[in-house]
Amino acid sequence: MKRVLVIDDEPLARMVVLEYLQDFKDQLEVLQECGDGFEGLKAIQLHNPDLVFLDVQMPKINGFEMLELVENAPSVIFTTAFDEYAIKAFETHAVDYLLKPFTKDRFNKAVEKFLSQAPAAQPAKQTENLLAAASQSPAQHERIVVKTGTKVKIIPVNDVEYLEADDDYVSVHTSEGSFLKNKTMSFFEQTLDPSQFVRVHRSYILKVQNITRIDPYEKDAHIAILKSGAKIPVSKTGYVKLKQVLGI
Repeated sequence: MKRVLVIDDEPLARMVVLEYLQDFKDQLEVLQECGDGFEGLKAIQLHNPDLVFLDVQMPKINGFEMLELVENAPSVIFTTAFDEYAIKAFETHAVDYLLKPFTKDRFNKAVEKFLSQAPAAQPAKQTENLLAAASQSPAQHERIVVKTGTKVKIIPVNDVEYLEADDDYVSVHTSEGSFLKNKTMSFFEQTLDPSQFVRVHRSYILKVQNITRIDPYEKDAHIAILKSGAKIPVSKTGYVKLKQVLGI
């Protein structure tokens, strides 16, 4: 028996999924239905489901942001009215996606596709690839969602002062403190606005408008002094990129 969660902020949408799942009650057990991403994240951590029916557009945190916070991601079937930018990501990396409103026949095909998957399928890797593809959308670049203990914090990109490599994580520094995100520096270098954020060192990406001055350091290196007083090393290559963005 496969274990299932339904995560969607629309009660009617959840009801439709639950009704359609009745045809699979001998194969799928619905553990919980959730009305937002916060609730969904807690349910995934609690139940460790095999499959999640997930909406993308939800209040508080969206479906993609919720999945970023899950350590061992389950298989995902998206049930969404989301626009076309994510379709390629869905097609390549999700079990399936159902564009609302979907028919019972289309729903059944998605479930059967999941049930026919080989036991060796790797949903966590599938979801990781999905998020990497979906992250290319500008809609995903406006904020960073992190976990702080059992809580979820939403950091608007405008509040970010700089980012620092921290082992397998990236430390996101803000005026409120620093928060760890399970992403790479390359990910942020590719997704943040290059006119605002510059990778000035292999371990640092800083927000250009937070710079108060740039001082020479040893050899060809420099130090960027931020409004907060933080001192960020700037490599020779980073200095060239910084000058280009600053127009100097």
